[in-house]
Amino acid sequence: MFKHFLSLQWKSFFRSSNLGKGLALKIIMIFFGIYMLFSLAGLGAGLYFILEEFYPDIEPMLKVSEFFIYWILMELFFRYFMQKLPVLDVKPLLLMPIKKSTITHYILGKSGLSFYNILSLFLFVPFAIVLLIKGYTPLNVLTWLASIIGIVLTINYINFIINKSDKVLVVLGLLLVSLYGLEYFDVFPVKEYAGKVFYAMYQNPIFATIPIILAIVTYYINYNFLRQRIFLDSSLKKKTKAAETSDLAWTKKFGGIAPFLQLDLKLIWRNKRTKTQVFISLAMVFYGLIFYGTDTYGTTSSMYVFVGIFITGMFLSNFGQFIPAWDSAYFSMMMSQNIPLRKYLESKAGLISVSIVVMFLLSIPYVYFGWQALAINFACAVYNLGVNVPVVLYFGSFNKKRIDLDKSAIGNMQGTSATQFLVLLPLMAVPSLLYFLIKTFVSFDIAIAVLCILGAAGVILRKKLLDKVTKSYRKKKYVMIAGFKEKAN
Repeated sequence: MFKHFLSLQWKSFFRSSNLGKGLALKIIMIFFGIYMLFSLAGLGAGLYFILEEFYPDIEPMLKVSEFFIYWILMELFFRYFMQKLPVLDVKPLLLMPIKKSTITHYILGKSGLSFYNILSLFLFVPFAIVLLIKGYTPLNVLTWLASIIGIVLTINYINFIINKSDKVLVVLGLLLVSLYGLEYFDVFPVKEYAGKVFYAMYQNPIFATIPIILAIVTYYINYNFLRQRIFLDSSLKKKTKAAETSDLAWTKKFGGIAPFLQLDLKLIWRNKRTKTQVFISLAMVFYGLIFYGTDTYGTTSSMYVFVGIFITGMFLSNFGQFIPAWDSAYFSMMMSQNIPLRKYLESKAGLISVSIVVMFLLSIPYVYFGWQALAINFACAVYNLGVNVPVVLYFGSFNKKRIDLDKSAIGNMQGTSATQFLVLLPLMAVPSLLYFLIKTFVSFDIAIAVLCILGAAGVILRKKLLDKVTKSYRKKKYVMIAGFKEKAN
Protein backbone atom coordinates (compact mmCIF):
# COMPACT_ATOMS: atom_id res chain seq x y z
CA MET A 1 0.00 0.00 0.00
CA PHE A 2 2.86 2.38 0.77
CA LYS A 3 4.20 1.71 -2.73
CA HIS A 4 0.77 2.61 -4.12
CA PHE A 5 0.75 5.94 -2.20
CA LEU A 6 4.20 6.81 -3.55
CA SER A 7 3.00 5.99 -7.07
CA LEU A 8 0.02 8.33 -6.67
CA GLN A 9 2.20 11.25 -5.52
CA TRP A 10 4.70 10.54 -8.33
CA LYS A 11 1.90 10.73 -10.90
CA SER A 12 0.49 13.86 -9.24
CA PHE A 13 3.82 15.62 -9.65
CA PHE A 14 4.42 14.68 -13.30
CA ARG A 15 0.82 15.33 -14.36
CA SER A 16 0.73 18.74 -12.73
CA SER A 17 0.19 21.80 -14.92
CA ASN A 18 3.14 23.40 -13.10
CA LEU A 19 5.52 20.60 -14.06
CA GLY A 20 8.02 22.91 -15.77
CA LYS A 21 8.32 25.25 -12.83
CA GLY A 22 8.19 22.46 -10.25
CA LEU A 23 10.78 20.32 -12.03
CA ALA A 24 13.21 23.22 -12.55
CA LEU A 25 12.90 24.29 -8.92
CA LYS A 26 13.38 20.74 -7.67
CA ILE A 27 16.50 20.29 -9.83
CA ILE A 28 17.98 23.46 -8.30
CA MET A 29 17.05 22.30 -4.81
CA ILE A 30 18.58 18.87 -5.49
CA PHE A 31 21.93 20.43 -6.45
CA PHE A 32 21.78 22.66 -3.37
CA GLY A 33 20.90 19.64 -1.22
CA ILE A 34 23.81 17.61 -2.62
CA TYR A 35 26.17 20.50 -1.86
CA MET A 36 24.89 20.67 1.73
CA LEU A 37 25.25 16.91 2.19
CA PHE A 38 28.85 16.89 0.96
CA SER A 39 29.65 19.92 3.13
CA LEU A 40 28.20 18.27 6.23
CA ALA A 41 29.98 14.99 5.46
CA GLY A 42 33.28 16.89 5.15
CA LEU A 43 32.62 18.72 8.41
CA GLY A 44 31.72 15.47 10.16
CA ALA A 45 34.91 13.77 8.93
CA GLY A 46 37.08 16.66 10.08
CA LEU A 47 35.20 17.57 13.26
CA TYR A 48 37.27 15.25 15.48
CA PHE A 49 40.54 16.79 14.31
CA ILE A 50 39.19 20.36 14.54
CA LEU A 51 38.11 19.84 18.15
CA GLU A 52 41.38 18.08 18.94
CA GLU A 53 43.32 21.10 17.71
CA PHE A 54 41.23 23.82 19.37
CA TYR A 55 40.56 21.92 22.60
CA PRO A 56 43.63 19.68 23.14
CA ASP A 57 42.81 19.08 26.83
CA ILE A 58 39.21 17.95 26.23
CA GLU A 59 38.08 14.72 24.64
CA PRO A 60 36.42 15.55 21.26
CA MET A 61 33.48 13.28 22.06
CA LEU A 62 32.78 15.20 25.28
CA LYS A 63 33.11 18.54 23.49
CA VAL A 64 30.57 17.47 20.86
CA SER A 65 28.19 16.39 23.63
CA GLU A 66 28.40 19.86 25.20
CA PHE A 67 26.83 21.44 22.11
CA PHE A 68 23.98 18.90 21.82
CA ILE A 69 21.54 21.03 23.81
CA TYR A 70 22.00 23.95 21.40
CA TRP A 71 21.80 21.64 18.38
CA ILE A 72 18.44 20.25 19.55
CA LEU A 73 16.92 23.67 20.27
CA MET A 74 18.20 25.13 16.99
CA GLU A 75 16.86 22.11 15.07
CA LEU A 76 13.41 22.64 16.58
CA PHE A 77 13.55 26.40 15.96
CA PHE A 78 14.58 26.22 12.30
CA ARG A 79 12.43 23.21 11.46
CA TYR A 80 9.44 25.29 12.54
CA PHE A 81 10.13 27.52 9.54
CA MET A 82 11.81 25.23 7.06
CA GLN A 83 10.40 21.72 7.32
CA LYS A 84 7.23 21.12 5.34
CA LEU A 85 5.10 18.40 6.84
CA PRO A 86 4.21 15.61 4.37
CA VAL A 87 0.90 16.26 2.66
CA LEU A 88 -1.39 13.59 1.28
CA ASP A 89 -4.85 14.37 -0.09
CA VAL A 90 -6.81 11.89 2.03
CA LYS A 91 -10.34 12.81 0.95
CA PRO A 92 -10.40 10.55 -2.15
CA LEU A 93 -8.72 7.75 -0.18
CA LEU A 94 -11.41 7.86 2.52
CA LEU A 95 -13.95 6.71 -0.08
CA MET A 96 -11.84 3.64 -0.88
CA PRO A 97 -11.32 0.42 1.13
CA ILE A 98 -8.03 1.62 2.66
CA LYS A 99 -7.42 1.44 6.38
CA LYS A 100 -7.09 4.80 8.07
CA SER A 101 -4.22 3.41 10.12
CA THR A 102 -2.34 2.66 6.88
CA ILE A 103 -2.79 6.25 5.68
CA THR A 104 -1.61 7.59 9.04
CA HIS A 105 1.46 5.32 9.14
CA TYR A 106 2.35 6.41 5.60
CA ILE A 107 2.21 10.11 6.49
CA LEU A 108 4.37 9.64 9.60
CA GLY A 109 6.74 7.21 7.88
CA LYS A 110 7.31 9.63 5.03
CA SER A 111 8.04 12.35 7.58
CA GLY A 112 10.66 10.09 9.18
CA LEU A 113 12.50 9.97 5.84
CA SER A 114 12.59 13.77 5.61
CA PHE A 115 15.64 15.45 4.07
CA TYR A 116 16.19 17.32 7.35
CA ASN A 117 16.62 14.01 9.19
CA ILE A 118 19.19 12.85 6.64
CA LEU A 119 21.17 16.09 7.07
CA SER A 120 22.08 15.27 10.65
CA LEU A 121 23.17 11.74 9.73
CA PHE A 122 25.60 13.10 7.11
CA LEU A 123 27.26 15.02 9.94
CA PHE A 124 27.32 12.37 12.67
CA VAL A 125 27.95 9.18 10.66
CA PRO A 126 31.37 10.39 9.32
CA PHE A 127 32.20 11.58 12.84
CA ALA A 128 31.34 8.12 14.20
CA ILE A 129 33.53 6.47 11.55
CA VAL A 130 36.47 8.64 12.63
CA LEU A 131 35.80 7.64 16.25
CA LEU A 132 36.03 3.96 15.27
CA ILE A 133 39.29 4.60 13.39
CA LYS A 134 40.67 6.39 16.47
CA GLY A 135 40.07 3.31 18.61
CA TYR A 136 36.81 4.13 20.37
CA THR A 137 34.78 1.12 21.53
CA PRO A 138 32.62 -0.03 18.56
CA LEU A 139 29.60 -0.99 20.71
CA ASN A 140 29.56 2.40 22.45
CA VAL A 141 29.97 4.30 19.16
CA LEU A 142 27.21 2.35 17.39
CA THR A 143 24.75 2.71 20.28
CA TRP A 144 25.62 6.42 20.47
CA LEU A 145 24.89 6.74 16.74
CA ALA A 146 21.57 4.93 17.30
CA SER A 147 20.75 7.48 20.03
CA ILE A 148 21.47 10.29 17.55
CA ILE A 149 18.96 8.75 15.14
CA GLY A 150 16.48 8.58 18.02
CA ILE A 151 17.05 12.26 18.85
CA VAL A 152 16.61 13.27 15.21
CA LEU A 153 13.34 11.34 14.89
CA THR A 154 12.12 12.73 18.21
CA ILE A 155 12.80 16.27 16.98
CA ASN A 156 10.98 15.43 13.75
CA TYR A 157 7.82 14.19 15.49
CA ILE A 158 7.88 16.93 18.13
CA ASN A 159 7.90 19.38 15.23
CA PHE A 160 4.69 17.65 14.08
CA ILE A 161 3.10 18.51 17.43
CA ILE A 162 4.31 22.10 17.82
CA ASN A 163 4.29 23.07 14.15
CA LYS A 164 2.80 26.49 13.47
CA SER A 165 2.33 27.33 17.14
CA ASP A 166 3.62 30.87 17.55
CA LYS A 167 3.78 30.53 21.34
CA VAL A 168 6.06 27.50 21.12
CA LEU A 169 8.27 29.33 18.62
CA VAL A 170 8.69 32.27 21.01
CA VAL A 171 9.45 29.91 23.91
CA LEU A 172 12.09 28.05 21.87
CA GLY A 173 13.71 31.31 20.76
CA LEU A 174 13.79 32.72 24.30
CA LEU A 175 15.11 29.45 25.71
CA LEU A 176 17.89 29.29 23.12
CA VAL A 177 18.91 32.90 23.72
CA SER A 178 18.68 32.54 27.52
CA LEU A 179 20.89 29.44 27.62
CA TYR A 180 23.42 31.10 25.33
CA GLY A 181 23.35 34.23 27.51
CA LEU A 182 23.89 32.24 30.72
CA GLU A 183 26.89 30.53 29.12
CA TYR A 184 28.30 33.66 27.46
CA PHE A 185 28.21 35.81 30.61
CA ASP A 186 29.50 32.96 32.84
CA VAL A 187 26.33 32.86 34.94
CA PHE A 188 25.80 29.09 34.61
CA PRO A 189 27.90 26.49 32.73
CA VAL A 190 25.09 25.15 30.54
CA LYS A 191 27.37 23.27 28.15
CA GLU A 192 29.29 21.56 30.93
CA TYR A 193 26.26 20.03 32.63
CA ALA A 194 24.37 19.30 29.39
CA GLY A 195 27.54 17.74 27.96
CA LYS A 196 27.76 15.25 30.84
CA VAL A 197 24.15 14.17 30.23
CA PHE A 198 24.63 13.55 26.52
CA TYR A 199 28.11 12.05 27.00
CA ALA A 200 26.46 9.42 29.17
CA MET A 201 24.75 8.07 26.04
CA TYR A 202 28.21 7.11 24.80
CA GLN A 203 29.62 5.87 28.09
CA ASN A 204 26.59 3.73 28.99
CA PRO A 205 24.84 2.13 26.00
CA ILE A 206 21.73 1.55 28.13
CA PHE A 207 21.15 5.35 28.19
CA ALA A 208 21.19 5.39 24.38
CA THR A 209 17.81 3.64 24.44
CA ILE A 210 16.16 6.73 25.98
CA PRO A 211 16.11 8.81 22.72
CA ILE A 212 14.88 5.74 20.80
CA ILE A 213 12.03 5.26 23.29
CA LEU A 214 11.20 8.99 23.03
CA ALA A 215 11.07 8.68 19.21
CA ILE A 216 8.61 5.76 19.49
CA VAL A 217 6.47 7.63 22.04
CA THR A 218 6.29 10.82 19.95
CA TYR A 219 5.49 8.71 16.87
CA TYR A 220 2.47 7.14 18.55
CA ILE A 221 1.33 10.45 20.01
CA ASN A 222 1.22 11.80 16.46
CA TYR A 223 -0.36 8.58 15.22
CA ASN A 224 -3.24 8.82 17.71
CA PHE A 225 -3.68 12.52 16.99
CA LEU A 226 -3.88 12.06 13.21
CA ARG A 227 -5.80 8.78 13.29
CA GLN A 228 -8.63 10.36 15.27
CA ARG A 229 -8.96 13.14 12.70
CA ILE A 230 -8.93 11.19 9.44
CA PHE A 231 -12.66 11.14 8.81
CA LEU A 232 -14.59 12.31 5.80
CA ASP A 233 -17.06 14.27 7.93
CA SER A 234 -14.29 16.10 9.79
CA SER A 235 -12.53 16.95 6.52
CA LEU A 236 -15.77 18.30 5.04
CA LYS A 237 -16.68 20.29 8.11
CA LYS A 238 -15.56 23.87 7.94
CA LYS A 239 -13.58 25.13 10.85
CA THR A 240 -15.29 27.91 12.76
CA LYS A 241 -13.19 30.54 14.38
CA ALA A 242 -14.09 33.53 16.46
CA ALA A 243 -13.37 36.72 14.60
CA GLU A 244 -10.73 38.98 16.07
CA THR A 245 -11.26 42.62 15.28
CA SER A 246 -9.13 45.67 15.91
CA ASP A 247 -9.83 49.16 14.65
CA LEU A 248 -6.17 50.25 15.07
CA ALA A 249 -7.40 53.72 15.93
CA TRP A 250 -3.91 54.90 16.84
CA THR A 251 -2.97 54.83 13.13
CA LYS A 252 -5.37 57.70 12.38
CA LYS A 253 -2.77 60.19 13.56
CA PHE A 254 -0.81 59.42 10.37
CA GLY A 255 -3.39 61.20 8.22
CA GLY A 256 -4.04 60.08 4.64
CA ILE A 257 -1.90 56.95 4.86
CA ALA A 258 -3.77 55.63 7.93
CA PRO A 259 -6.15 53.30 5.98
CA PHE A 260 -3.20 51.72 4.15
CA LEU A 261 -1.24 51.28 7.39
CA GLN A 262 -4.23 49.53 8.94
CA LEU A 263 -4.47 47.16 5.98
CA ASP A 264 -0.73 46.43 6.09
CA LEU A 265 -0.72 45.71 9.82
CA LYS A 266 -3.71 43.40 9.53
CA LEU A 267 -2.16 41.69 6.51
CA ILE A 268 1.09 41.09 8.40
CA TRP A 269 -0.55 39.70 11.52
CA ARG A 270 -3.22 37.56 9.88
CA ASN A 271 -1.09 35.76 7.29
CA LYS A 272 1.50 33.06 7.78
CA ARG A 273 4.19 34.32 5.41
CA THR A 274 4.19 37.96 6.51
CA LYS A 275 4.06 37.01 10.19
CA THR A 276 7.06 34.75 9.65
CA GLN A 277 8.96 37.66 8.11
CA VAL A 278 8.42 39.69 11.31
CA PHE A 279 9.75 36.86 13.49
CA ILE A 280 12.76 36.39 11.23
CA SER A 281 13.53 40.12 11.29
CA LEU A 282 13.40 40.22 15.10
CA ALA A 283 15.57 37.10 15.37
CA MET A 284 18.20 38.62 13.08
CA VAL A 285 19.05 41.23 15.71
CA PHE A 286 21.32 38.50 17.16
CA TYR A 287 23.14 38.14 13.84
CA GLY A 288 25.84 40.54 15.00
CA LEU A 289 26.93 38.16 17.77
CA ILE A 290 28.59 36.04 15.07
CA PHE A 291 30.95 38.90 14.18
CA TYR A 292 31.22 41.28 17.15
CA GLY A 293 33.59 40.47 19.95
CA THR A 294 36.10 38.65 17.72
CA ASP A 295 39.54 39.84 16.69
CA THR A 296 39.14 38.56 13.14
CA TYR A 297 37.71 41.74 11.60
CA GLY A 298 38.80 44.55 13.92
CA THR A 299 36.55 47.24 15.36
CA THR A 300 35.93 49.22 12.16
CA SER A 301 35.81 46.51 9.50
CA SER A 302 33.65 46.93 6.41
CA MET A 303 32.02 43.64 7.35
CA TYR A 304 30.26 45.47 10.20
CA VAL A 305 28.57 47.80 7.71
CA PHE A 306 27.14 44.77 5.95
CA VAL A 307 26.00 43.47 9.35
CA GLY A 308 24.52 46.86 10.29
CA ILE A 309 22.61 47.18 7.02
CA PHE A 310 21.43 43.59 7.44
CA ILE A 311 20.25 43.96 11.06
CA THR A 312 18.53 47.34 10.82
CA GLY A 313 17.16 46.64 7.34
CA MET A 314 16.07 43.01 7.67
CA PHE A 315 12.36 43.83 7.51
CA LEU A 316 13.09 46.32 4.74
CA SER A 317 14.66 43.53 2.71
CA ASN A 318 12.23 40.73 3.57
CA PHE A 319 9.02 42.73 3.32
CA GLY A 320 10.00 45.63 1.08
CA GLN A 321 11.38 43.66 -1.85
CA PHE A 322 7.98 41.98 -2.38
CA ILE A 323 5.97 45.19 -2.53
CA PRO A 324 3.30 45.26 -4.03
CA ALA A 325 3.12 41.46 -4.45
CA TRP A 326 1.84 41.16 -0.88
CA ASP A 327 -1.40 42.74 -2.15
CA SER A 328 -1.46 40.67 -5.35
CA ALA A 329 -4.75 38.93 -4.43
CA TYR A 330 -6.66 42.22 -4.59
CA PHE A 331 -4.22 44.54 -6.38
CA SER A 332 -6.39 44.81 -9.49
CA MET A 333 -9.37 45.79 -7.33
CA MET A 334 -7.29 48.47 -5.59
CA MET A 335 -6.15 49.92 -8.89
CA SER A 336 -9.75 50.11 -10.13
CA GLN A 337 -10.75 52.26 -7.15
CA ASN A 338 -10.08 55.91 -6.49
CA ILE A 339 -7.04 55.09 -4.35
CA PRO A 340 -4.03 57.44 -4.52
CA LEU A 341 -1.03 55.34 -5.52
CA ARG A 342 1.24 57.87 -3.86
CA LYS A 343 -0.48 57.37 -0.48
CA TYR A 344 -0.19 53.63 -0.92
CA LEU A 345 3.59 53.91 -1.35
CA GLU A 346 3.93 56.41 1.50
CA SER A 347 2.28 53.94 3.86
CA LYS A 348 4.74 51.22 2.82
CA ALA A 349 7.66 53.61 3.30
CA GLY A 350 6.34 54.64 6.71
CA LEU A 351 5.91 51.05 7.88
CA ILE A 352 9.42 50.08 6.75
CA SER A 353 10.91 53.20 8.36
CA VAL A 354 9.35 52.31 11.72
CA SER A 355 10.84 48.81 11.45
CA ILE A 356 14.31 50.30 10.82
CA VAL A 357 14.06 52.50 13.91
CA VAL A 358 12.87 49.56 16.04
CA MET A 359 15.66 47.28 14.81
CA PHE A 360 18.26 49.99 15.52
CA LEU A 361 16.95 50.41 19.07
CA LEU A 362 17.19 46.65 19.56
CA SER A 363 20.78 46.72 18.29
CA ILE A 364 21.94 49.38 20.80
CA PRO A 365 23.28 46.74 23.27
CA TYR A 366 26.04 46.04 20.72
CA VAL A 367 27.74 49.13 22.21
CA TYR A 368 29.05 46.57 24.71
CA PHE A 369 31.59 45.63 22.01
CA GLY A 370 32.70 49.26 21.54
CA TRP A 371 31.30 52.62 20.52
CA GLN A 372 32.29 51.90 16.90
CA ALA A 373 29.62 49.19 16.75
CA LEU A 374 26.93 51.66 17.83
CA ALA A 375 28.19 54.31 15.39
CA ILE A 376 28.16 51.86 12.46
CA ASN A 377 24.66 50.59 13.27
CA PHE A 378 23.38 54.17 13.58
CA ALA A 379 24.91 55.18 10.25
CA CYS A 380 23.48 52.06 8.59
CA ALA A 381 20.02 52.78 10.02
CA VAL A 382 20.10 56.36 8.70
CA TYR A 383 21.32 55.12 5.31
CA ASN A 384 18.51 52.56 5.22
CA LEU A 385 15.95 55.25 6.06
CA GLY A 386 17.08 57.72 3.44
CA VAL A 387 18.49 55.65 0.58
CA ASN A 388 17.41 52.03 0.79
CA VAL A 389 13.71 52.68 1.45
CA PRO A 390 13.20 54.51 -1.90
CA VAL A 391 15.46 51.99 -3.64
CA VAL A 392 13.50 48.95 -2.47
CA LEU A 393 10.19 50.65 -3.36
CA TYR A 394 11.47 51.43 -6.84
CA PHE A 395 12.55 47.84 -7.45
CA GLY A 396 9.09 46.78 -6.26
CA SER A 397 7.64 48.29 -9.45
CA PHE A 398 9.25 45.38 -11.34
CA ASN A 399 7.40 42.75 -9.31
CA LYS A 400 4.69 40.93 -11.22
CA LYS A 401 4.59 37.51 -9.57
CA ARG A 402 1.72 36.55 -7.30
CA ILE A 403 2.25 35.57 -3.64
CA ASP A 404 0.12 33.16 -1.64
CA LEU A 405 0.14 34.57 1.88
CA ASP A 406 -0.92 31.30 3.51
CA LYS A 407 2.35 29.58 2.66
CA SER A 408 5.46 29.67 4.82
CA ALA A 409 8.25 32.14 4.09
CA ILE A 410 11.19 29.75 4.48
CA GLY A 411 12.00 27.67 1.43
CA ASN A 412 9.16 29.31 -0.48
CA MET A 413 10.28 30.77 -3.82
CA GLN A 414 6.82 32.02 -4.78
CA GLY A 415 6.95 35.63 -5.97
CA THR A 416 10.73 35.47 -6.37
CA SER A 417 12.32 36.71 -9.58
CA ALA A 418 15.61 38.24 -10.71
CA THR A 419 14.50 41.52 -9.11
CA GLN A 420 14.89 40.08 -5.61
CA PHE A 421 18.52 39.22 -6.33
CA LEU A 422 19.40 42.44 -8.15
CA VAL A 423 18.03 44.66 -5.39
CA LEU A 424 20.58 43.21 -2.94
CA LEU A 425 23.41 44.96 -4.81
CA PRO A 426 22.31 48.54 -4.05
CA LEU A 427 20.96 47.58 -0.64
CA MET A 428 24.02 45.76 0.71
CA ALA A 429 27.01 46.04 -1.60
CA VAL A 430 26.94 49.79 -2.36
CA PRO A 431 27.08 51.10 1.26
CA SER A 432 29.67 48.47 2.24
CA LEU A 433 31.91 49.34 -0.72
CA LEU A 434 31.46 53.08 -0.15
CA TYR A 435 32.38 52.74 3.52
CA PHE A 436 35.40 50.57 2.68
CA LEU A 437 36.83 53.06 0.18
CA ILE A 438 36.38 56.12 2.39
CA LYS A 439 37.63 54.40 5.55
CA THR A 440 40.67 53.03 3.72
CA PHE A 441 41.73 56.26 2.00
CA VAL A 442 40.37 58.88 4.43
CA SER A 443 39.19 57.82 7.90
CA PHE A 444 36.58 55.89 9.86
CA ASP A 445 34.87 59.04 11.12
CA ILE A 446 34.46 60.48 7.60
CA ALA A 447 33.11 57.16 6.31
CA ILE A 448 30.44 57.12 9.04
CA ALA A 449 29.62 60.78 8.36
CA VAL A 450 29.19 60.14 4.61
CA LEU A 451 26.70 57.31 5.23
CA CYS A 452 24.75 59.54 7.63
CA ILE A 453 24.76 62.49 5.20
CA LEU A 454 23.53 60.32 2.33
CA GLY A 455 20.79 58.91 4.53
CA ALA A 456 19.76 62.35 5.81
CA ALA A 457 19.70 63.71 2.24
CA GLY A 458 17.42 60.83 1.22
CA VAL A 459 15.04 61.59 4.10
CA ILE A 460 14.92 65.29 3.14
CA LEU A 461 14.33 64.46 -0.52
CA ARG A 462 11.89 61.59 0.16
CA LYS A 463 8.90 63.41 -1.36
CA LYS A 464 10.70 63.96 -4.65
CA LEU A 465 12.06 60.41 -4.63
CA LEU A 466 8.59 58.98 -3.99
CA ASP A 467 7.27 61.07 -6.91
CA LYS A 468 9.75 59.28 -9.19
CA VAL A 469 8.85 55.90 -7.72
CA THR A 470 5.12 56.60 -8.14
CA LYS A 471 5.63 57.38 -11.83
CA SER A 472 7.40 54.04 -12.25
CA TYR A 473 4.47 52.22 -10.63
CA ARG A 474 1.96 53.99 -12.86
CA LYS A 475 3.88 52.97 -15.99
CA LYS A 476 4.02 49.33 -14.94
CA LYS A 477 0.60 49.12 -13.27
CA TYR A 478 -1.11 47.06 -15.97
CA VAL A 479 1.86 44.70 -16.32
CA MET A 480 1.70 44.04 -12.57
CA ILE A 481 -2.06 43.48 -12.66
CA ALA A 482 -1.70 40.95 -15.49
CA GLY A 483 1.12 39.16 -13.66
CA PHE A 484 -0.73 38.99 -10.34
CA LYS A 485 -3.72 37.36 -12.06
CA GLU A 486 -1.58 34.39 -13.05
CA LYS A 487 -1.88 32.03 -10.10
CA ALA A 488 0.59 29.46 -11.44
CA ASN A 489 3.72 31.61 -11.43
